[in-house]
Amino acid sequence: MEQQRNKKLLSSGMLVMTALIWGIAFVAQSEGMNYVGGFTFNASRFLIGGTMLIPCVFLLRKLSNEPYQELSALEKANRTKASIVGGICCGMILCLSSSLQQFGIAHTSVGKAGFITALYIILVPILGLFMKKRVGLNIWISVAIAAVGMYLLCITEDFSVGRGDFLVFLCSIGFSLHIIVIDYFSPRGDGVVISCVQFFTAGLLSAILMFLFEKPSWGAVTAAWLPILYAGILSCGVAYTLQVVAQKEVSPTVASLLMSLESVFSVLAGWVLLEQKLSTKEMLGCGLVFAGILLAQMPRERTL
Repeated sequence: MEQQRNKKLLSSGMLVMTALIWGIAFVAQSEGMNYVGGFTFNASRFLIGGTMLIPCVFLLRKLSNEPYQELSALEKANRTKASIVGGICCGMILCLSSSLQQFGIAHTSVGKAGFITALYIILVPILGLFMKKRVGLNIWISVAIAAVGMYLLCITEDFSVGRGDFLVFLCSIGFSLHIIVIDYFSPRGDGVVISCVQFFTAGLLSAILMFLFEKPSWGAVTAAWLPILYAGILSCGVAYTLQVVAQKEVSPTVASLLMSLESVFSVLAGWVLLEQKLSTKEMLGCGLVFAGILLAQMPRERTL
């Protein structure tokens, strides 16, 4: 019993570390735009992230409780096919969503981007309605609370929405679709292989867009080496690996709750590292959005 509790505590700590890495990654993304274009930044970090995950495919398979070696040749082939197809589908969505986020961050603060992006936790069950999945009453209350928070966070005095805020909101919808696609393919394939394939897919698509719409230079990429390496190695490679390992000991509800702390860490990182400050109105909006996110993770009995 004591050993099991220690495992859960360790896994919870790993998820908090994941949220911290992702929160600081918003700073890396913001700083990276000072040197390279959005597509160049994404192409670099995703290709690095995919490369980082290659050894993890073999390492995590050994650590997994799943008897992979006992599967038949047909079952292995089906899992491999699902992993590759799922990774490609996820990579296409990841490329679109990350591009929206990357260009959105260039026109808004790191803290606001973190909280708007975290809306995917609420949007996923809403999108599930189209898949005939019933939604709990707490989700609808969460949407109402988060909507008020978004108004305070994003709507300016002249009742307009900033370009960056709008792009990041679209990215949140994209990440919601990304989660739904992962939910479909992950039971049918290998989670780490799916992630590895998706990073290479997103990286190659971003590279194509980079050459079409930007003028990349090796000098600019090397100038942005620190943000790119942070986003590629830590945000993509390390954080994802921590998430996969930790979620074996923690329930999905608790895991989502802990990882949603990335929105809080993004505000703190923007304040400490970039000296970006939010107004009282924006801080209140962040508080309401986070309250909606927390409520969305609460156990629900009633559905509508």
